[in-house]
Amino acid sequence: MLRRALLSSATLALAAAGTLACPSLASAQTTSAARALPGWRRFSVTSRVTIPDEGAAQLYLPLAQTAGGYQASADLKWQTNGSAAVVQDDHYGADILRVSWDGKESGPKSIDVVQIVAACDRRGASALLPVTSAERAFWLEPTESVPVDGIVGATAQRIVGNRTDPKEKLRALYDWVVDNTSRNPETPGCGFGDVKAMLESGNLSGKCADINGLMTALARGAGLPARDVYGIRVANSRYFRTMGASGVISKAQHCRSEVYLEGQGWFPVDPADVRKVILDHKLDPKSAEIADLREKLFGMWEMNWVGYNSATDIRLPGAAAQQKPNFAFLMYPCAFTSAGQPDCLDPARFQYEITAREEVA
Repeated sequence: MLRRALLSSATLALAAAGTLACPSLASAQTTSAARALPGWRRFSVTSRVTIPDEGAAQLYLPLAQTAGGYQASADLKWQTNGSAAVVQDDHYGADILRVSWDGKESGPKSIDVVQIVAACDRRGASALLPVTSAERAFWLEPTESVPVDGIVGATAQRIVGNRTDPKEKLRALYDWVVDNTSRNPETPGCGFGDVKAMLESGNLSGKCADINGLMTALARGAGLPARDVYGIRVANSRYFRTMGASGVISKAQHCRSEVYLEGQGWFPVDPADVRKVILDHKLDPKSAEIADLREKLFGMWEMNWVGYNSATDIRLPGAAAQQKPNFAFLMYPCAFTSAGQPDCLDPARFQYEITAREEVA
């Protein structure tokens, strides 16, 4: 069975470019128009999943979002011997492809998914999408893994001190995270994002979900609406090799953080990649190269990366109460089978492969 979903032009209609570097991609039925716009790139991301276990099974795949004038997801198609549909989680509205098999299929359960995404480097605050007071309050709320009171709130207030300007507060928090965290290559996957445990233990090491999760929690603790954006790298980086991935990207997941600045809009940051480059490229944190990168990643996302969603502590739609993802976010394929939940960090045993290629006109 071949199914194809094409998002509506209303979903893709992006407002004027504002402070972004991206020319407007508006009223497009597909992202082919992006080929002719300076700065826009078009990627094809393919996910192939096979579930060999017998019996019924359910699979959840994160889908690329359309967001903020810097990313547009237009084309989605899949082929499967199961039953598939695009669904949203109840709390965040994250788009997810849910696939079910009843166990009566002949042969392995399988699905091939192709997503076409256009993206443009993001620079500075984005006021493209209006943010209501209710939305600002929503992104200040605590979650199980992103608390805002106790040690998190106290640490945030200590860092910002008597600063009142939102961007100055954010810069103080960003600098503190860069200066006080470290990347731990032994951390599973992208990390767990348990910021309270990090602060209580004093062990501020981990990977992107830990370091950028800490960034998000501290921003909320300082009264700044903030959210993680979970996604995957899809192309090589212009800056450092370790900030990119292409071809087979099954292990290239990466999350980022963005903070809402009143009167300016959503502002992108990525302290985790600063720490990643320091470790992977064996650079002195005080070197000129890191000083330059540190400035770049305060207000810039290189869009060789595709964002999925901001659903922290996600509840999967249609899953049983005891069925939860391996992690508090949906950044990897997640399946439930009669034999249990396959390890999403082991694509060879789970039997999935994610590939990406840039489509060049």
